[in-house]
Amino acid sequence: MRMLVSFAALFLSAGLLQFSSGGVGPLDALTGLGLGFSQQEVGFLGSAHFFGFFIGCWWAPRLMGSVGHSRAYAIFTALGAIGLAAHVIISGPYWWALFRVASGICIAGCYTVIEAWLQAKVTNSNRGRAMGSYRVVDVTASLVAQFMIGALAMIPSSTAYNILTIICCASLLPLALTRANQPKTPEATRLRPALAWTSSPLAVAGVIAAALSSASFRMVGPIYGQEVGLAASQIGYFLAAFVAGGAIAQLPAGWLADRFDRRWVLIWLSVASAVSSLTTIAFAGSGTAGVMLSAAFFGFTSFPIYSVSAAHAHDFATDDQRVELSAALMFYYAIGAIAAPYAASALIAGFGPLSLFIMLATAHVLLVVYGLWRMRKRKAPTKRTRYVWAPRTSFAIGRLTRRNSNPDNTPHQQ
Repeated sequence: MRMLVSFAALFLSAGLLQFSSGGVGPLDALTGLGLGFSQQEVGFLGSAHFFGFFIGCWWAPRLMGSVGHSRAYAIFTALGAIGLAAHVIISGPYWWALFRVASGICIAGCYTVIEAWLQAKVTNSNRGRAMGSYRVVDVTASLVAQFMIGALAMIPSSTAYNILTIICCASLLPLALTRANQPKTPEATRLRPALAWTSSPLAVAGVIAAALSSASFRMVGPIYGQEVGLAASQIGYFLAAFVAGGAIAQLPAGWLADRFDRRWVLIWLSVASAVSSLTTIAFAGSGTAGVMLSAAFFGFTSFPIYSVSAAHAHDFATDDQRVELSAALMFYYAIGAIAAPYAASALIAGFGPLSLFIMLATAHVLLVVYGLWRMRKRKAPTKRTRYVWAPRTSFAIGRLTRRNSNPDNTPHQQ
């Protein structure tokens, strides 16, 4: 309890930020389609968000070093609020894409500040509990944000964007009012994409596949949902089913990844993701319950792929490489996430909604083939790090999810 109280300001800011950011993507999709945006233009908005996210990940540590944590958080929050509020002033897909770049910078920048501040407060004795609480706050807020979408879809879009703007601004208050001293600014993480590839090409392929799955579903999922007959008020439940399935999967995925060759775990998760993609296609016309269950199944199979891939990459890294390796993996995730929404929306526009999951099934089949080929190239590592459920929030997350090697090769308990 004392830990929760000491971290309350950070957790409350993170939760409010997730409330705001989790609602803007689906709201943009539903509102944009209503305004006559093409499906490709809606997908472009999702790609613009992740482009801004990448900029924010790179810029945030440098801005913190210049102006401090609190001021950096205020700057990023202002960018996010401007991006949200501007939606009701100017209408048009390219203007909105610019606003989504601002929102993406806000999300990455604010999470970088929160995670850097949290890193300065945790110790080895409470790191596990702190990260567990942080993940609970993040997932719970994400689920609540998806449930909000149905309510936001039933009110005028100008009011909905104003509500999200207010919540974004409110996320500034806990950190602004805290009496805790600002921590020392950590050194900016160097971005070395080659480090991830040299550590594990399979892990790089895994995080790209994870980005294709998550970014496509969360940004283009509302288009798919409407195409298969879901009402606007049901889209939030559809996306929440995906998030809930992914959250539930983390415990069994972690148990398996700590006890068996992680390459086999990754391969079988990819097989299951391909199967769940095809199941989603089969259940597309089976009514609301079938669509919701298939979304949860797809989240359950695809969501853990990023964390298993990251754990496998860290098995080949030294302790002084781990922070930079986490940033490199996030770089590849961002690249895949930038490309995925636009590509998915273009496929839906050209070939119908089921083409989204044909694309995702193909990506996971290719990952299976590549994983089997990589297993022939080198043996499994003799020492392994513990599995960590790694959020995709900022380059700074590597400092929080610090992994220790396991010399005895015995499984670690989560």
